[in-house]
Amino acid sequence: MTAAEHSQSHDAEHASMTRGDIWKVFFILLGLTVIEFVIALAIPESFMPHSIKNILYIVLTLAKAFYIVAYFMHLKFEKLFLIYLIVVPLILILGIIGALLHEGDYWLLIR
Repeated sequence: MTAAEHSQSHDAEHASMTRGDIWKVFFILLGLTVIEFVIALAIPESFMPHSIKNILYIVLTLAKAFYIVAYFMHLKFEKLFLIYLIVVPLILILGIIGALLHEGDYWLLIR
């Protein structure tokens, strides 16, 4: 593949995102970040427990990661098989980590 062919294929890959789409994703990411800051700075501990805040941070961070991967890494425009090839092992790894953390906690409790 020559440099010109690579440049054309790379340009065609980026042609699926318009400036409007990029700005839309930017403002979605900005909105999610603002929500995180509001939760951290404006909501008192008496209104929302710290554990609920942590869960919300994780969910909002995963939502931001989804948008970054989907749009800026062009995963949204890939074939469904490739998406499953990446997402399914990630879910399995997270499940294994959760199970190991739970099992480790159990061993601490029975001692």
